[in-house]
Amino acid sequence: MQSLTEFFGPGSPLESLLPGFQPRPGQAWMAEAVAEAIATRGRLVVEAGTGTGKTFAYLLPALLSGHKTIISTGTKALQDQLYHRDLPLVCKAVGRPATTALLKGRANYLCLHRLESAPARDAVLAAELAAVRAWRHRTDSGDRAELVDVPEDSPVWPLVTSTVDNCLGQKCDFYKECHVVRARRAAQEADLVVVNHHLLLADLAMKEEGFVEFLPGAEAVILDEAHQIPDLAAQFFGLSIGSRELERLFEELRAATLPVSQPALQRLIDAADTAVKKLRAAAPRQEGRYELSTVAAEITDDLQGLRAAIDDLQRAVGTLTGASIEVDKLHEQLLLAAERLACLASEDAWDGLRWLDVNPRSIRLNLTPLDVADKLTSLTGSGLQAWVFTSATLAVGEDFSHFTSRMGLKGASCISFPSPYALARNGLVYLPPGLPDPSDAGHTGAMLESVLPLLDLTSGGAFCLFTSHRALAAAKKWFRSRKKRLRGRPLLVQGETPRDELLRRFREYGDAVLLGTGSFWEGVDVRGRALTIVAIDKLPFASPGDPLMMARLEFIRRQGGNGFTEHQLPLAALALKQGAGRLLRDPADYGVVVLCDPRIRTRSYGRMFLDCLAPMPDTSSPDDVARFFAAHELAGSRELRA
Repeated sequence: MQSLTEFFGPGSPLESLLPGFQPRPGQAWMAEAVAEAIATRGRLVVEAGTGTGKTFAYLLPALLSGHKTIISTGTKALQDQLYHRDLPLVCKAVGRPATTALLKGRANYLCLHRLESAPARDAVLAAELAAVRAWRHRTDSGDRAELVDVPEDSPVWPLVTSTVDNCLGQKCDFYKECHVVRARRAAQEADLVVVNHHLLLADLAMKEEGFVEFLPGAEAVILDEAHQIPDLAAQFFGLSIGSRELERLFEELRAATLPVSQPALQRLIDAADTAVKKLRAAAPRQEGRYELSTVAAEITDDLQGLRAAIDDLQRAVGTLTGASIEVDKLHEQLLLAAERLACLASEDAWDGLRWLDVNPRSIRLNLTPLDVADKLTSLTGSGLQAWVFTSATLAVGEDFSHFTSRMGLKGASCISFPSPYALARNGLVYLPPGLPDPSDAGHTGAMLESVLPLLDLTSGGAFCLFTSHRALAAAKKWFRSRKKRLRGRPLLVQGETPRDELLRRFREYGDAVLLGTGSFWEGVDVRGRALTIVAIDKLPFASPGDPLMMARLEFIRRQGGNGFTEHQLPLAALALKQGAGRLLRDPADYGVVVLCDPRIRTRSYGRMFLDCLAPMPDTSSPDDVARFFAAHELAGSRELRA
């Protein structure tokens, strides 16, 4: 068999299949490390800088190992890309087909039973429901990603997909045709299964509670974008219930019990529905996360009212059990909702933090454990499977302890492969002088005044990334009142258009300015001269008042540690690496990262953030930035003429 090192070296079969393929030592070394971890059932943590080629570096040894492997990605979009593009290419390169499967959560698959009874409440919903019904006869997989004509966030999807709570299982009339069942069977028989983190963690959480295993047993598990796992795990090993799912439950209950119910039952359903609306009305109006103890005075009475209404309702529905499979299942959901609400309402439930998430049209009650390391250790430390964790941002400098401690990975092997790109030559970190403190009301305007002159130095476009929606809104207002200063450059703003469409336009324009936050900090890939500036308004410290942060800080305090140095600081450093990582996505890319937070120079911890962006040099001189762009723009023009 061809060695992994040779496969990624000169003469690799990837040269004819992958345009621009070049041998990268880090890629070959990473592949060897992954192969060893799989063979020895080890635990491996790999930080692979941009351009390392980590996807192929774990796919190849997984395929050649002969072991059943699960690969988990950060998002469904990456999952589809891995399965439909990268995996077939590697299979072709190695010359041996493998049995593979794509497996998503059940909410991604069309439920034929629920489609039969889905109500068309308005004209828009009726049109989208008609599109789903027509697609039903064309699809083999039932994967809703196929139906691009219906928006991902359409209200039709919850009506025509199932959850673990409302699935009828083998009692369903459509069980033999069920898309979820077919997808699971394919996964059971496959050598390699591609999932996403939400599905993987849901399965791990179910196993922890003693439920039947959802994912097929595997000998190796590889997690890409693994930096997301600790926070996601805290959510999956906690408790949660939201107003939207309760309202949907009551709506389904009303429809299912109409043939057998009395007016008294309908009144109980109405009362429970009203109780949810009263709780929503009592919650804070401003979007955000609130520790439950800080809003208890406002919501306790209405929370208890909702509990009482659901208790009354489930007792009444309990008298109808046996009337139909649907009613029995809905009664189970009411019992589960009552249990969750009782736990969430109790201050002595278990060692976790209770908090409220407020959105424009819904609220969600949550109970998050202070630490999940022990749970994850019990799942990943058995020695029965190999576990590989990889991402571009797992270490602060050479230190992996922040990630490994949160994951409970004692004794795991940790290795780092820096980006093979010429970062020291093609990248520059600019620290604009004289900016006000980030808490100053004029900070956003001062930041943009520093960034705007840089646009005159490059023909490429710019990302302006913000750490809050408030700053994003201020930047939008600032630019809209100064359109002429953009000199014809298009302005794109997150929230005005779907993210994928914004990125498409940004690449197409080639010289646009994009204002973004949150979702634009990671998982965004713009190559070439369309992006030559990434400006970041503040060091991305998570709010200490955020309940998830509070839970972690409380755990560290109880352990006698320092929450700022052990958690807030490394978390911010890793977030900065993610944001700055949007800039150089190709060997020929060049550009400037503009850090507009004066604390980098004035605080003792500032050096840590600059070290995270090494080996890119840093400067506070606008002249250095001008010389940098002049040299690269000139070189780029020569290449275009040639």
